[in-house]
Amino acid sequence: MRKGAKRKAASQKQEDAQVKAAQRNQENHKPAPKAKRSKTSKPQPEPEYFEDKRNLEDLWKAAFPVGTEWDQLDTVYQYNWNFSNLEDAFEEGGKLYGKKAYLFGCTEPQLVPYKGENKVICIPVVVAVVSPFPPSDKIGINSVQREAEEIIPMKQMKMDWVPYIPLENRDSQVDRLKSQIFILSCTQRRVALKQMKIDRLKKYEYCLPYFYQPLKEDELEQSTEVQIIFPAEPKPVFCEFDWELDELDEFTDKLIEEDELDKDQKDAFKEFVKEKVREAKKANRQAREARKKALEEMSEETKAAFENMRFYKFYPVQTLDAPDVSNVKSPFINRASYVAFFCYPEALGAFIWCPMRARFLKNDEQNRHNELRLEEMHTVGKKESH
Repeated sequence: MRKGAKRKAASQKQEDAQVKAAQRNQENHKPAPKAKRSKTSKPQPEPEYFEDKRNLEDLWKAAFPVGTEWDQLDTVYQYNWNFSNLEDAFEEGGKLYGKKAYLFGCTEPQLVPYKGENKVICIPVVVAVVSPFPPSDKIGINSVQREAEEIIPMKQMKMDWVPYIPLENRDSQVDRLKSQIFILSCTQRRVALKQMKIDRLKKYEYCLPYFYQPLKEDELEQSTEVQIIFPAEPKPVFCEFDWELDELDEFTDKLIEEDELDKDQKDAFKEFVKEKVREAKKANRQAREARKKALEEMSEETKAAFENMRFYKFYPVQTLDAPDVSNVKSPFINRASYVAFFCYPEALGAFIWCPMRARFLKNDEQNRHNELRLEEMHTVGKKESH
C-alpha cells in the first residue's frame, strides 16, 4: 500500500458517515404535515316544480282581439286571465269537441271591482264559430261616428284565418296536421303604426268580422233608418231619420226649434236627407237581389252548413288573481248587433246570431229556457220576500 492511502480511505469513510448522519437528522426534523381542512357542504337548493303547460293554454291569446285599440293591447294581458272553460270545450265531452271552429277575440271595457277598488278594465272575450268553412272573409267597420258601415276584405286589414297548433303538436309540420281549430290572425306590425294615417289606424279600432247569414235575411226586417251627419255651421247635425216613421218637414222643423239646425239651411238639409234615403233604399234593394242570387246558386250542403252554424262566446272564469267579471257578462258579441248562441260562463239570455242593425231573434228552445229561468228567479224572490 502506498503512503497516505490508509489516511485517505479513513477520511472518506468519516465524510460518508457525517453525510448519512446529517440526512437522518434532517428526516427526523421534517415539519409535520398540515391537517387537511374538512370541506363544508353547501346547502342544496330545494328543487323547483313547474306546472305542466296545458295543451290549449295559449289559445285565447293566439286569437287576435279584433276591434281593440292598439294602445290598449298590453293592458289586456296584464292580468292572469283563465280560459280553462274554452280549453275544456275542445276536450272530449266538451261542446266543441271534434268540431271545426273559427275563433276570434275582442275586448269589452267594463267597470269592475279589483283589489278593493273599481277599475275600468278591458276584459278579453273569445268567440268560437262552429262552421265547416270560414264563416267570413270580410271585416265590418262600424261606429257611432261613422256615417255608414264599411265592408272590406279581411286581407285589406292584414287579417286572415290561420290554423292553431296545440302545444303537443308544435314540433310537427303544419301542413301534415288536420287542424280543427282556426284563429283570426293579424300580421300588422305595431312598429309601423307611427307611419300609418289616422283614418286607417282608427279602422282597426272599429272593425269586427262581418258575418252574412242569407238563410235568416227573410226573417228580418231591413233597416229603414239612415244615419245623418249634415255638414252645417257652426257645428254638424247628427241624427237618425226613419223614412217610414218620420215626416221630413216635421223632422226638420223640430231640429230648427231645438237650435240644432239653422233656418237658412232647411232646404239644403232636406235635400241631403233625401239623398241619404235614396242611397239606403238602393243598398237594401241590392242586398235583396244579392241574397236571392246567392240562394239560387247555393248547394244543399252549404245551406245545411249555414243552418247549423253556431256562435259560442267565452269569458274568463273567475280566479283570485284576476278581476271578477261575473256581473258584466253579456250575450252580445260586440257593440253592433251580433249575439251569441251560447255564452260561457253563462249569462242570462243567449241568442242566435243576426246581422248588424237587424232585429234580434231568439231561438224557440232558448226562449223556453229563459222563461224557466225567469220563473225560478221570480219564485226565489217570492220566498225571500216572505
